[in-house]
Amino acid sequence: MTTSISRRSLIAGSIAGTAAIAAPAFAKAAPKWDETVDVIVVGTGFAGLAAAIEAKKAGANVIVLEKMTFAGGNSAINGGIMTATGCPQQKMHGIKDSQELLEKDILVAGAYMNNREKVHQMVSQVLSNYEWCVNELGVQFLPDAIGQEGGHSVPRYVTTTNGSGSGIVMKELEYVKKLGIPVRLRTYVEHIVRDESGRVTGLEVRENYKFPDKTSGTVKRIAAKKGVILCYGGFAADVKFRMYQDPKLDASLDTTNQPSATSELWRETSAIGCLQVQNDWIQCGPWDNPKEKGMGIGWQFNQTAAAEYGIWVNSKGDRFVNELANRKVRADAIMVEQQNGLKAFAICNEPNVQPLKKQRPGFLEKMLDAKILDKYDTVEAMAKGAGIPLDELKKTIAAFNEAVKTKKDPAFGRYINNDQVPMVDGPWYIGECQPKVHHCMGGLYTDLNCQVIDVRNDKPIPGLYAAGESTSGVHGAVRLGSVAILDCLVFGRIAGKAAAAAAK
Repeated sequence: MTTSISRRSLIAGSIAGTAAIAAPAFAKAAPKWDETVDVIVVGTGFAGLAAAIEAKKAGANVIVLEKMTFAGGNSAINGGIMTATGCPQQKMHGIKDSQELLEKDILVAGAYMNNREKVHQMVSQVLSNYEWCVNELGVQFLPDAIGQEGGHSVPRYVTTTNGSGSGIVMKELEYVKKLGIPVRLRTYVEHIVRDESGRVTGLEVRENYKFPDKTSGTVKRIAAKKGVILCYGGFAADVKFRMYQDPKLDASLDTTNQPSATSELWRETSAIGCLQVQNDWIQCGPWDNPKEKGMGIGWQFNQTAAAEYGIWVNSKGDRFVNELANRKVRADAIMVEQQNGLKAFAICNEPNVQPLKKQRPGFLEKMLDAKILDKYDTVEAMAKGAGIPLDELKKTIAAFNEAVKTKKDPAFGRYINNDQVPMVDGPWYIGECQPKVHHCMGGLYTDLNCQVIDVRNDKPIPGLYAAGESTSGVHGAVRLGSVAILDCLVFGRIAGKAAAAAAK
């Protein structure tokens, strides 16, 4: 094509998790544009919609592009839990927390491979982000519930009232509509256009695109006078591309992601000289259930009930991991058990499932109806039903109950929740755990203004911004659960403001 950038590959290393180093060829002549706006946002998840809102509020003419027939992407099926250190729910439950402790937890989980400046930047806005969601977007969180995902030192996540990321996305979409921002569905980005100076000047897209046919639709060229903001998410659903990064993540592993989580724009940004790092750090969610496809709902019991208030055991009846360790530690531990011919089970009893019932009303019943969760009146019946040795299971439960009483877990050092009680009374609930490919920690390297960095000179690429899962640096080796929404909203808003303020 005469108007687009050469598709010449940089080097294979850019696909293997390292940055490309060869310079792309830029267009020699300015394309003939079919349309011109100030800011183009790519993606309709948490980050993209937040970016569009802030860019529009700052006075920019904004459009949002989405390749699918629906908005929201993975954000719409997200679990709806958001880190909110300092929020009223923490104070209500007497949880002592601080931005410093949150920052430390993120760095420890990330094996200190994080961009510390980006982590600090995000954490400094954790409470204001919660307040923005509540006061400006009108997001409703459960007023009296606070939860703890793995790797966090204390409970610090809030949950949307509908138990889904859609509780935030729908409010963002309402605001976008109120602001008069067009959201164009079925619009596939084929090329990012850089001129001979290296500036990103717009996009070449296909309108009326039919996923996944890359040849479908009509080609259109849209200029961006101020900037393009890339919020296209991860590639967890693209088996070939994820195996380039980590060969063990083959087709035998399901993914929690939407089918749209593919690699086209990861490849395109590499081809135009964007710095990408840590692409081989791909997170598997440890709490998924093998009896359902995709994200499903079984993870809600495995995490919110069993990991936070119950136990995880193997087929022998033994605990095998800190149920509140970070996701990589837990996923790897389950895979080791499986390699040894064992299954991983999540167990909780009636008194300790109350937080789950409060956070996600009706979901326990849905899991039982779908037969992805089993219910038993006694420990004896549960052990028999799951094929777990009864004596060993009773011994494990008794030892854990002592840990609950003393608030100390000598076996794994697990945090014992203030509201947790010993597991004595039934009924009992049990579900199986199966890791699924979940989140890409690597991606585009950006500065503190969310500008994408050029692989050739380590300088910001004029006119190109990014936020959300398409970017790298914040999470390092492991993303802590409930930090994704925080990451997307904080940096999406920063990207929107920065693009709107850019010179034309």
